[in-house]
Amino acid sequence: MSADDELSLLVVVIDTNPIWWGKSALGEAEFTLSKCIDAVMVLGNSHLFMNRTNRLAVIASHTQESRFLYPGKRWAFADLFGDGSSSMESNCSGSKDGKYELLTAINDAIAEEIKDLMTKTDMKGQQTETLLAGSLAKALCYINKMSKEVKANQEMKSRILVIKAAEDSALQYMNFMNVIFAAQKQNVLIDACVLDSDSGLLQQACDITGGIYLKVPHMPSLLQYLLWVFLPDQEQRSQLVLPPPIHVDYRAACFCHRNLIEIGYVCSVCLSIFCNFSPICSTCETAFKISLPPVMKAKKKKLKLAA
Repeated sequence: MSADDELSLLVVVIDTNPIWWGKSALGEAEFTLSKCIDAVMVLGNSHLFMNRTNRLAVIASHTQESRFLYPGKRWAFADLFGDGSSSMESNCSGSKDGKYELLTAINDAIAEEIKDLMTKTDMKGQQTETLLAGSLAKALCYINKMSKEVKANQEMKSRILVIKAAEDSALQYMNFMNVIFAAQKQNVLIDACVLDSDSGLLQQACDITGGIYLKVPHMPSLLQYLLWVFLPDQEQRSQLVLPPPIHVDYRAACFCHRNLIEIGYVCSVCLSIFCNFSPICSTCETAFKISLPPVMKAKKKKLKLAA
């Protein structure tokens, strides 16, 4: 199969949690959300330059919604496959620095969408966790949509890159695991680039789908790690010297308190996990018969009759 018959789709999911990025800007001013977006733009441009059939999508995972930064609402669907040349020209405003016009239009669209998303954020509610599971589900839906639109003689290979900033949310454990197994069934790789604390959920996602998990040791060097580790596809990675695989944390979250546990109780009917024993499963309401140890009856002492 020639290179033109293979379509490589890269979906980048960026954690845009305003609370985490605000705290990070106060502690380390040399690395901000804008610089992270710039690094993602360079990665996306490099991916598109690798082959003319490569495709790109960027999703912002926020605390209140998951939004497509590219392709946005003003991009025609035909542009993604290079079939809508007239509408593509209307989307491209032109480049003043000699850059390819399509890349300039993509970067401008991403910058406008992220600016609109951050300026309209209202943090008055209680929701402060990143909706990462929903963003991954949206990425899988987009990949499924694109796979149905490819030509008959083309084969599409898809992968998802998650740039994680905030900590994991145990409340999203079930949704997250469902997304991981759905990606495995669709042969979609999930890569993870973690900026702060390790993510046990993303470790499991990378290990199950065959992706790469990397915690960036120096955040200002994010672009170097993106181009070195995550720009090559699965076939090219076997020829490179990449970071060694890490130990995967396979602890599960209990259904009662959403805490990660090592030892727990599993319902034999619905496989729900609990940290404390309960005679009735709170998920499927199955009542368990508890087998108690047999009660030993005390032996009666025989009275000796007097002679």
